[in-house]
Amino acid sequence: MTPPRTPKIPYGGDYNPEQWPEEVWDEDHRLFTRAGIDTLTVGVFSWSLTQPAEDTYDFTALDRVLDRAAAEGRRVCLATGTAALPPWLAKRHPEVNRTDFEGRRHRYGQRHNFCPGSPAYRRAATALAGRLAERYAGHPAVLAWHINNEYGGVCYCDLCADAFRAWLRERHGTLDALNDAWWTTFWSHRYTDWDQIEPPSALTEHWRGPDHTAFQGITLDYHRFTTDALLGCFLAEKEAIRAHDPDTPVTTNFMGMFRPLDYHRWAPHLDFASWDSYPPLDAPPTVAALAHDLMRGLKDGAPFWLMEQTPSTTACRDVNPLRRPGELRLATYQAIAHGADAALYFQMRASRGACEKYHGAVIGHAGRDDTRVFREVAEVGEELETLGGATLGARTPARTALLFDWDSWWALEMSDGPSRLVRYQEVAHTYYRAARQAGADVDVVPVTADLTPYDVVLAPVLHMVKGDLAARLEAVTARGGTVLATFLSGRVDEHDRAFLTDVPGPLAPLMGIRIDEWDARQAEIVNPVHLGDLTADARLVFEIVRPRGAEPVGTYGADFYAGTPAVTRHRVGEGEAWYVATALDQPGVDHVVRRILARHDLVGPYAGHTAVETATRVAPDGTRLLFLLNHAPEPARLTAHAPAVDLLTGEHTERDEPFTLDPLGVAVLRLQ
Repeated sequence: MTPPRTPKIPYGGDYNPEQWPEEVWDEDHRLFTRAGIDTLTVGVFSWSLTQPAEDTYDFTALDRVLDRAAAEGRRVCLATGTAALPPWLAKRHPEVNRTDFEGRRHRYGQRHNFCPGSPAYRRAATALAGRLAERYAGHPAVLAWHINNEYGGVCYCDLCADAFRAWLRERHGTLDALNDAWWTTFWSHRYTDWDQIEPPSALTEHWRGPDHTAFQGITLDYHRFTTDALLGCFLAEKEAIRAHDPDTPVTTNFMGMFRPLDYHRWAPHLDFASWDSYPPLDAPPTVAALAHDLMRGLKDGAPFWLMEQTPSTTACRDVNPLRRPGELRLATYQAIAHGADAALYFQMRASRGACEKYHGAVIGHAGRDDTRVFREVAEVGEELETLGGATLGARTPARTALLFDWDSWWALEMSDGPSRLVRYQEVAHTYYRAARQAGADVDVVPVTADLTPYDVVLAPVLHMVKGDLAARLEAVTARGGTVLATFLSGRVDEHDRAFLTDVPGPLAPLMGIRIDEWDARQAEIVNPVHLGDLTADARLVFEIVRPRGAEPVGTYGADFYAGTPAVTRHRVGEGEAWYVATALDQPGVDHVVRRILARHDLVGPYAGHTAVETATRVAPDGTRLLFLLNHAPEPARLTAHAPAVDLLTGEHTERDEPFTLDPLGVAVLRLQ
């Protein structure tokens, strides 16, 4: 199944007309036309409207919403509405409410409030999805199905405990295998019956929160189980839809680098990936870029949908800054540059009440079309009309890969030692940022990905090494490529058991090093690392490296291990394996990554302009598109590296011709 086919980038967003009388809908559609809005996500939180009682369905309002959209020539991403329970379901079947980490059964309220192990929830949700599909399959407005919304949350009830035990039986097969995987001879934990196993919570294995666990193997498996339990809910609804609609693409909206759920386990079951982008507005632009590339990597590089972003501000944080003029346009094109084939907002009209009434919206409470935000949305809509289908289906021709692994993320951050100050996402971003700012296109891929297309593979904090990954990384260097790994890599197997060999475990032969000791310190402790002409700051973890074929590239400058290697390079046949044994600051990582990229001629022509982001996409007809995005409030003065035409302005540039990118400016260049 492929993503929805459209003549241009779908443009619009979350629309909740059920919150308003129908006379407001008339004004909404007038404003949608003015803003170039052609796609609406509807029904996301409509369960209590479409099913007001257990034996009653009422699609009257939804019929009018979809028929009106079709009459106006707009398409709809139709949600099943199952993300938030209706009150009657929680009252009649209390077991649908979640039990939290502290063991408290919740009463009705909030959203993401359902137990994934509840048969009553599963029956009601799949029945609703099936009825929606039966009614709206073939409706001229329906472009895609949107199941649930932003899946997340964990339940620790008895139903989930039983489901966990069944999941463990399937995964491990026998209690002997499970006891070995979890190393239960420690602290007299050896299980002799499946019923003895309890979900890891504040009442069992945890203290000081979800990341402090006595048995990492149990908690790791509960993370995996929760991912699969929620995926099971998605699949049940998808199956109900497919019984009536075999053709319309199905998705659910992810949340980028969302720690609780392993999206790689979900990816094969989505017809196309989609996600909601809400980076802190003071974050480096590479934070959103990394999440975009992660979403693109879920489906082997296929385009994704930007399902939500704010047109102006969020409402969920303690302080919610406003997007400055031009930032909305820049963020939209950044998503398209990284593989988005749709650009949608939350929300189309601001809610009058409840916790998102101050969340940004295309149409504010006054319903005006002369606000700055509305004008910017309309200007982007006009540009996307001009752009047409030029970018649809285009792929990213990356020769650099960054491995991203939820298992390593979970295992690293719940490990007792060496340091709880190391954050997987931050380290991964540091290396991604270095590659992107050097002008390299980067695929963010799972550890199971085919690595043969890549000259450079970055594997920061690859804490867990599973399956044949070490051999596949060795194959990269065997054909002349470069592999980089960092501190705290190659420490544990798939069950979070330490390898009974020299650190970094299965990666040690490739890296050409041996590590016997490591020194973890508070964040204020800095050890300088000398990298030729550059001295970088290093913090948190300092592994003491003994070369076994590798050569030092950088050395520690302080403590009893001063002068020993902090960065090494191991020449392996025609390739190289680099190891960074400490948490270098950004300039240090930039230095190392650029040296690696330069070896493969992957440093981009605009790498000297740190505020200018570049991204390449290749259209299905072979046309190469280069996106230039200026994240600075000052103009960027550049020199064309190839003849090109800007698809947004029609302006031509020749090779070596100077041109200027406006502050927060965007160019979409068709290279000639």
